[in-house]
Amino acid sequence: MATVKLAFTPAPVHVRTARLVGVAVARRAGVAEELLDEVRLAIGEACARAVALHRQYSLPDLVQVEMSDQQTYTVRVIDRAPIETGLGLAALPPDELADESLTDEALTVGVGFALLAGFVEDLQVRPVDEGIGTEVRMAWPVRR
Repeated sequence: MATVKLAFTPAPVHVRTARLVGVAVARRAGVAEELLDEVRLAIGEACARAVALHRQYSLPDLVQVEMSDQQTYTVRVIDRAPIETGLGLAALPPDELADESLTDEALTVGVGFALLAGFVEDLQVRPVDEGIGTEVRMAWPVRR
């Protein structure tokens, strides 16, 4: 299967569509049926995080989602928010996210990462190659 690309305006209503497409592609790629709920939740959380960042910074850019099944089923969700905001709390352990001095925006991003880490064993968060924005990369095993 080729890579499936989806781009949408940063509106919460489109997160549901991304989840539906992501699960359909996962099923076709051969992801085990018992992992599909995790896939659905993880894609929804990653896309909701990207939408929230775009809305927070009034960014008109599209949220990008790419799905492929080369060796694993891989989903990349790319936002265009400032890198320090998108990555700021990615490395914090969940117990440090309870720190009351964190701002609401920072806490939302950090909790999103904590939830994603619970859904996805193979999770990477990194700056995008172009230097603006972050990429949340998630992968699940497929059956061949």
